[in-house]
Amino acid sequence: MKPIVVDVHAHFVPQLAFGRFEARQGEFPGARLMRQGAEVRMQFPDTETTRPISPRLSNLADRRTWMDQNGIDHQLLGLWTDLEGYELSAAEGTAWSRFLNECMLEELREEKRFTPLATVPLQDGAAAAAVLEEALERGFGGAMIGTQPHGLRGGNLDDPALDPFWSAASRLGAALFLHPMFLCGEPRLADYDLVNVAGRLADSTIAVCRLLFSGHLLRFPGLKLVLAHGGAALPYAMGRLGRNFDAFPGKYADPRKGFEMLLFDSCVFESEALEYLARRAGPDRIMLGSDMPFPIGDPAPTRVVEGAYLREAHRRAILGENAQRVFRVRPDCWCRP
Repeated sequence: MKPIVVDVHAHFVPQLAFGRFEARQGEFPGARLMRQGAEVRMQFPDTETTRPISPRLSNLADRRTWMDQNGIDHQLLGLWTDLEGYELSAAEGTAWSRFLNECMLEELREEKRFTPLATVPLQDGAAAAAVLEEALERGFGGAMIGTQPHGLRGGNLDDPALDPFWSAASRLGAALFLHPMFLCGEPRLADYDLVNVAGRLADSTIAVCRLLFSGHLLRFPGLKLVLAHGGAALPYAMGRLGRNFDAFPGKYADPRKGFEMLLFDSCVFESEALEYLARRAGPDRIMLGSDMPFPIGDPAPTRVVEGAYLREAHRRAILGENAQRVFRVRPDCWCRP
């Protein structure tokens, strides 16, 4: 295991996808790429256009500088969730995922400070399973998936139609980084940037509660499910989930057993919060995460870990050792001289 600091929560959009889009659009006609000056947006069926795609999502030089400033040696790069295209048909979604994975893998092939995470067509369980297996064979470190398998149309991760995907992830021992999406249909999130502040936490919490009560993590024990933002509200709310299980015996799976299988990033912004997560879940289940390059991400993610009251061995585990155990970090990853 290499003595490196690894950030498991970062987002990336390959520039190759913009250059090759028009030549390949016939494979996914439901996806639209719109340019207005320097601004680029995407649109998928029955949705409004995405937010502008930040140039920082594709700027590797800027990313390396930021990593150097923060003492981060390696990043796992997942797609920006706005571009997952879960609203596409199964066939188009499969082609879109394969296209993005191809662009990401090619663009990062010689970039030894980065391991790509695949995107999969989560709108179709069998297709998502096939793309996941292909991606792992090609050198991806795992996959980043969203909380709503039909995008802005919603959907639930415990839908039986997704069982082929969960089964494949379990069989392959795949690391899946679960990232929240927009919480649909909630007007109270319209102000104060509450979509980011509270909506995404609620979205993750709801999605994972369903997986816990449905028993998915017990049915598919080989998968490694990593939750963004320190697990959102779950670590704090497990007593309530446990009480719900006890109050309705035999109705649900025990969420406490499922919680023991979850993994977490450290993107909680405060050392005190990280200390609680480490006590609740254990430091061997936490990995450094920044949410880079977004404004609400942690601009100095290692400070939370360094400032927490932790044993040095636990600090090393969170900063890099756990990530190398959970994800398939590229074997030729860069190390400091």
